[in-house]
Amino acid sequence: MASTGGAPPRGSAAAAAGMRRRRTTGGGAASGNAAGNMLQFYTDDAPGLKISPNVVLIMSIGFIAFVAILHVMGKLYFVRNEA
Repeated sequence: MASTGGAPPRGSAAAAAGMRRRRTTGGGAASGNAAGNMLQFYTDDAPGLKISPNVVLIMSIGFIAFVAILHVMGKLYFVRNEA
């Protein structure tokens, strides 16, 4: 295979040096940056729909109740059709 000139040939000293190169940012900086991104979800500058936690809780409980009612109605409908 011919080398294209963009990267050093595989197995050469230049390729090995490139693999040994360390990153300039440490592990602590990466986790701090991730925490900064997570906090952005809770700021007023974050895009998207803003719903309070109470509304999410009420909607979740309502959805669970709706599914439970559908299960009960399905059971009653199934029993009524068997008779």
